[in-house]
Amino acid sequence: MTSDVIDAKHAEAPLTLDQAPPKTLGALDQSAFWANLGVSLLGFSFALFLINPLGDDNPLTFTAALVASLVGSLIGTAMVGLAAVPGAQTGQPAMVLLRGLFGARLSAVPTVLNIIQMIGWGAFELWVVAMGAQAIFGASVPYPVWAIAAGVLTTALTIYPLGAIRLLRRFVTVGVVISVAWFAVVFLRDTPAQTGGSWDAFAPAVDFVIALSVSWVPVAADYARHSRSSRAAFGGVVGGYTIAQVACLAVGVYAVALAGHGAVADQPTAVFAPFVAAPLGALFFGILVLRETDQSFANVYSTAMSLQNLMPRVDRRIFSVAIGVLTTGVALVVDVNSYGAFLGIIGAVFVPMLGVLAVDYFLLGRGRDWDTSENAPSRWLMVIPWVLGFVTWWLLAAPSAVSWWAAIWNGARQAVGFTPQPWMSAAVGAFLVAGLITLGLGALRRRR
Repeated sequence: MTSDVIDAKHAEAPLTLDQAPPKTLGALDQSAFWANLGVSLLGFSFALFLINPLGDDNPLTFTAALVASLVGSLIGTAMVGLAAVPGAQTGQPAMVLLRGLFGARLSAVPTVLNIIQMIGWGAFELWVVAMGAQAIFGASVPYPVWAIAAGVLTTALTIYPLGAIRLLRRFVTVGVVISVAWFAVVFLRDTPAQTGGSWDAFAPAVDFVIALSVSWVPVAADYARHSRSSRAAFGGVVGGYTIAQVACLAVGVYAVALAGHGAVADQPTAVFAPFVAAPLGALFFGILVLRETDQSFANVYSTAMSLQNLMPRVDRRIFSVAIGVLTTGVALVVDVNSYGAFLGIIGAVFVPMLGVLAVDYFLLGRGRDWDTSENAPSRWLMVIPWVLGFVTWWLLAAPSAVSWWAAIWNGARQAVGFTPQPWMSAAVGAFLVAGLITLGLGALRRRR
């Protein structure tokens, strides 16, 4: 093997945007990376909302919940995969790609929104890691110690991001697969048969699973830009993430049953108890806790990539360290449980944006001349389908947990005489409306 091949195999992500990204990640690297992201500690507690997305007295049957997790994951990961392909083809990070959609200046708006949500998600993941560690070792080690340790590890991974992804593929993924399989066997043995329920809330459950997946839409290209092919980028997302998320939610259904639905509803981390109490539970749950840092790694690294869209010649390592420190600080002082409502709004921002991007890039043929330069002209017309897709999301979505926000959209529904039906999906509806309006604008532009 020549030295050039060795160097290429171990190449790292460029430090600034004016350097070409190495194409070193194959289909296996992408699949393993996204499979690890598909398994989340609180993904287990999210199974409570999969079973009963409307929070009423009519939960789904176990079969309906599993089918909803599969359908929702396939739809959601297909969206993430679509967001990844332009990154593989252009070699540009996610927020830089938006220069071609909105123009260089307008791309700053979604970039700032993404930075905010990524910092919040990163802090949330550090909190999850610390709470998971305390579930294993008790409160003898204070929460801040675990949060800071997780923050240091997260920041270190972002300095060598491609090395971190290769590390996940070679070592961590195997441990995760074994751990999830172990808990699946234990929970199937110990949990009473899941009976009762109906299929009435199937569509809201699918919508919930889609929302879990599409939170990765605004970061997918940050990793796909290093993919050896578009097929590897798309297939890695759809294959790796779908399998992992369905398995995570299925195990979560049994874990929630063992922990008690009421306990998990009051405190999501209550779902950790059955894992730790299982035979060899501390060992295998410890693997999952350690692996959770790949979630915080992805959030911190993608925040640095977003910042480079605004300041392209600043070394990404400087951004990574600064964001790592900030994220750790937020995890120490902020109640991250209150962040979920805001993240719902962020999801409503990026799903219709993907609809606009996918149609403009793939169907209207602009991908051949996608302008990601610092002088890319503003395209105000593309804001129209984006905003209308955002409105569609909230007209179709289940009521928000934030009372004043829910009141706004309840009033809007009443004003237009619209009542969302149980089978309607906010994510799919927003994506389709934004995409179809973009398609119509493209046809009008060609005719003119």
